[in-house]
Amino acid sequence: MYETSRTDSVAREAAILVGVVLPDRRDEPHPLEELHGLAQTAGTRVVGSLVQRRTLPDKTTYLGKGKVEELRTLVEASDADVVIFDNDLTPAQTRNLEKSTGVKVLDRTELILDIFATRAQTHEARLAVELAQLEYSLPRLKRMWTHLSRLKMGVGMRGPGEKQLEVDRRLVEKRIHDLRTQLQNIHRRRRREVAGRRERLTVSLVGYTNAGKSTLMNALTHAGVTAEDKLFATLDTRTRRWQLPGWGPVLLSDTVGFIRELPHHLIASFRATLEEATQADLLLHIADASNRAAIDQIASVYQVLEELGIEEKDTLLILNKVDAVDDPGQLELLTRRYPNAVLVSARTGLGLDDLAHVVSAALSRGFSDVDVETSVDNGRLIAFLAAHGEVLSRHYHNGRVTVHCRLPARHIGQLDKNDAIVRPHRATPPTSASPSAAASTAKPSSLRGDVGNQVRP
Repeated sequence: MYETSRTDSVAREAAILVGVVLPDRRDEPHPLEELHGLAQTAGTRVVGSLVQRRTLPDKTTYLGKGKVEELRTLVEASDADVVIFDNDLTPAQTRNLEKSTGVKVLDRTELILDIFATRAQTHEARLAVELAQLEYSLPRLKRMWTHLSRLKMGVGMRGPGEKQLEVDRRLVEKRIHDLRTQLQNIHRRRRREVAGRRERLTVSLVGYTNAGKSTLMNALTHAGVTAEDKLFATLDTRTRRWQLPGWGPVLLSDTVGFIRELPHHLIASFRATLEEATQADLLLHIADASNRAAIDQIASVYQVLEELGIEEKDTLLILNKVDAVDDPGQLELLTRRYPNAVLVSARTGLGLDDLAHVVSAALSRGFSDVDVETSVDNGRLIAFLAAHGEVLSRHYHNGRVTVHCRLPARHIGQLDKNDAIVRPHRATPPTSASPSAAASTAKPSSLRGDVGNQVRP
């Protein structure tokens, strides 16, 4: 009977890369290039590769029968330890391929999970990775030959005649429940932390893995965060203060990188880590302009943003690494396709001043130029305007004050609770504050439709 010993990591193993190219990816000139980078990040030594183009994958082995035999021969000739697929396999397909090749077989999701497991540093990241791994492994317990020995139930907990597989399944399900509970608590705490920063404008960096987000953050904030030329170098959110010229300080957050066909388990598990992006006032979508698959990577990021429910949030596309573009035609293609993109090089500093001005202009669209009228003794409201907006002038008349200010749109709705009359700014201040004039004044609810038309100069 065939058996193999499966380990949690593929580090230092000799690997053969396999990809089945389906019709939706036929135009990719180098289909295994990204998988090769993932394998190297995981620490494997790539000793061979195999590509097959098919209309539909085979139900039993994903590859055709002839290619399975070719793969077995390649494994024997190269003395490989593991076969890594660039596709997601079913448990049955993985089991059949392991029987045919005699070595361990991993699919794309399992490889990404392995990378996350080796790079997770914080307690939150480790919990998220463990949850994703267990959710992935639960339907695959039948092919796992080593049991979770550290997870044992007490004496008398095993039912009569219960199989070890059933015990393992119950243990895994209990651990999944515990991890979800812990991560939900972390998510609630993170949400409160992020909400507590709403006094400041927040900008979040999102993008494909290895697009240069951490390098850009270091260039903008001198944060000193780890920046490596590796996939998934950052798994934890970092937030730093960014001083925008002509604007003031904002909070800039770096987030985990995305990737094509990012496992759903990871998106769900890292939702707390991505809370910074979901609550940000502005997203900076960082793309690697030097990558030949830049357009596909940009599309993949937007797909993940859609899964997170933030695809409609204000977003600026930043084409990074323009200094590393070898083909001028590629950069021309990107700028023609994305005419509003900002070209930068985080490594050399090229375009960073332009980026700061564009971000300032984008954040200004969230402000409204308004006149707020209240009584002169309403110190609480006057202090609120000074703390949350920019007070440009004050006009006093008959015990009333009209404050001309620029205020974030999210704060305008709070003014009607503070004995305030709010109207769009006009050059000439009102000369009276009669009840009839107050009754006809536009309230914040009618003003919100104008948000975005008033732009900070």
